[in-house]
Amino acid sequence: MAAHLQPESHPATDLGGPALRAFFNIAERWHLRIADQRRLLGDPPESTFYKWKRLQSGTLGRDTLERISYLLGIFKDLQILFPDPDQADGWVHRANKATLFGGRPALDRMLSGNVADLYVVRQYLDAQRG
Repeated sequence: MAAHLQPESHPATDLGGPALRAFFNIAERWHLRIADQRRLLGDPPESTFYKWKRLQSGTLGRDTLERISYLLGIFKDLQILFPDPDQADGWVHRANKATLFGGRPALDRMLSGNVADLYVVRQYLDAQRG
């Protein structure tokens, strides 16, 4: 009877290391500034961010994991849409004529701070893939 009263383990906490390593690899490939990296992660405190960056692991909240998940999907979509890695990695910085971006780079939309904007960019790229 007491077994069901024990807290459940949260497998998502085990994803912190792999998620952060993937995020920092993408950030390097996309040549993101530190301020932009923090913004994409949901503006964690500087000390937390630098700890994550140094250790490449840590316990992440649901919001941060969701953000990284969208970024991984965006990265994957770009790799599929643009076989040239430099073209794929540069896409986030280039002006985009799609209505969704209003002539601005997708990264501007992604840096709004809203997780919903990461979702919208991911959805746009998924649609482009067909």
